Amino acid sequence: MASDAFFPFRDGLEVGLAEGISAVIQPGGSTRDWDIIDACNQYGAAMKFTGQRCFRH
Repeated sequence: MASDAFFPFRDGLEVGLAEGISAVIQPGGSTRDWDIIDACNQYGAAMKFTGQRCFRH
């Protein structure tokens, strides 16, 4: 699962994890990043913080 913005809450991420997502890539930067890390750890998914947003308006 990839996102060009951080995950502000774990509920959206958990939908993907429950469906079998095994890796997540996102820029990070949310005050709730630890909740997202915990969700990935609970499901055994890998996660990479890119440190930068990557989108075009």
